[in-house]
Amino acid sequence: MSNTIQHANPNKNRTPRHRAREFALQGVYEWLLNNEAAGVIDAHIREAHGFEKSDREHFNAVLHGTINQSVQLREDLSGLTDRGIAELSPIEHAVLLIGAYELKNHVEIPYRVVINEAVELAKSFGGVDGHRYVNGVLDKLAARLRPEEFAASKQ
Repeated sequence: MSNTIQHANPNKNRTPRHRAREFALQGVYEWLLNNEAAGVIDAHIREAHGFEKSDREHFNAVLHGTINQSVQLREDLSGLTDRGIAELSPIEHAVLLIGAYELKNHVEIPYRVVINEAVELAKSFGGVDGHRYVNGVLDKLAARLRPEEFAASKQ
């Protein structure tokens, strides 16, 4: 039996940055379930099959940034969800944290791209309609965190 981690969608054509988000999602998910140190999770994820094809810099920023800012990111998301964080599936929780982190800290990435990437993660790894929930919550958060960009896109 191999210790190599296999990807949920091995045949999908993914960009290095999308792969970085997928690996960051796996790391944040692991952190949510096990509460391990970010460095331990980082080292584990970097051993995963296909990691060498990811944008390592973006993975590092998203994984560590999301974990380090998780308290503030949850506050940013509060009031936008129809249930408490504890009631979300761990995948939806992780995707929302990552999306919130990117919306807040990577303004060079258009908010629609951030949301689309989060929706794709939720489709690949989450439940049946989790992607719709993620889309709705992050759309509201984008309006709050990036009001000028959000308003300009609606015109």
